[in-house]
Amino acid sequence: MTEGKKSGFAELAKESSLYPQEKLMKVKSGSKSLNISIPNEVSYQESRIGLTPAATGILVNNGQEILVEQGAGKKTFFLDNEFSEQGAKIIYSNKEAFEANIIVKVEPPTLEEIALMKPGSTIFSALQLGSSSAEYFEALNRKKITAIGYEMLEDKVGGLPIVNAMSELAGSMAIPIASELMSTVSGGKGVVLGGITGVPPSRVIILGAGTVGEYSARAALGLGAEVRIFDNELYKLRRIKHKLGSQVFTSTIDSATLAQSLKSADVVIGALRAEKGRARCVVTEEMVAQMKSGAIIIDVSIDQGGCIETSECTSHDKPTFTKYDVIHYCVPNIASRAARSATTALSNILTPVLLKIAEVGGIDDMMYQYGWFNKGVYAYKGSTTNLGIARRFNLPFKDLSLLLAARF
Repeated sequence: MTEGKKSGFAELAKESSLYPQEKLMKVKSGSKSLNISIPNEVSYQESRIGLTPAATGILVNNGQEILVEQGAGKKTFFLDNEFSEQGAKIIYSNKEAFEANIIVKVEPPTLEEIALMKPGSTIFSALQLGSSSAEYFEALNRKKITAIGYEMLEDKVGGLPIVNAMSELAGSMAIPIASELMSTVSGGKGVVLGGITGVPPSRVIILGAGTVGEYSARAALGLGAEVRIFDNELYKLRRIKHKLGSQVFTSTIDSATLAQSLKSADVVIGALRAEKGRARCVVTEEMVAQMKSGAIIIDVSIDQGGCIETSECTSHDKPTFTKYDVIHYCVPNIASRAARSATTALSNILTPVLLKIAEVGGIDDMMYQYGWFNKGVYAYKGSTTNLGIARRFNLPFKDLSLLLAARF
């Protein structure tokens, strides 16, 4: 190639460099590093925690800072070194755990724990309206805390993922608990739940055709028990019959049919989902008084107030009491009996949510962009944003969508 030709190409290159050139504009990323803590659960009956070591590893690898209070995972057999090996920082004081921007708990924070929280921080936890008070919500609002309740947190399709996961566990465990309570060594009347050759099976009444009802029915049918399911939603009764693939007895809840069935019941599972913050009470004290001596009541909905009039909250230390010669088991967090499985299930649901919060730029941006997430928010920076809670505890109510619109 001659020198002239070289010069010609050089001139052409210089000329083209003067023309406007297309270039991708840099777009500002909305991602944000979150400061998340996992404190010790102080409730004597709570063994679960919010995140597993594997989940903390995923969050750390995505740029989040995870603080784990020393011994938080002890009851679930998750050791401190398992968290630290995944990049979490082990902290040694409850005060430091509650100074994080986002706190992930299982039980609702106590008033003492709320006092330790920074103004404007966020708490993920269960709500448990059955044992809540107006003072609890007022304490959150004074600190301008944003509170997200597990029971109300929805997914993109309107489901309640954490409720469903814990309900599967509670439903699966309710029947083995009933079976143990019926044994002679536990003070029961000494009957096998499913019966044996020449001995009729026990009768199990399930109040509610939701997830707890379905999994309780599966366990009871697997043992050979006779199952009767009551619910006022016909579509739920139709769905549960289809899912179980068995000709179980189903009925709407009318006093006459239910009262008659309860008289011959060996086990009653209360599994009605709360409406407007409280479970419907469908079994009266008079109905309980007419039940068989030694029958078992397990009120799984006790954390929402219970659906049986004689139910009273109990604990894992003292799980039962007897009234009208009927044994009542009313522990509000049955899933905590399988703490490791429950923690894994909870962690599987919360981890993608926390990652999404970091991706969009924080809690406020998450609420602004995703309406499905807002269903779980019941307190936001000084205001009660859940109408059912506000009415139940006589608190001032503010619409979350209006608060977000005003802010943005």
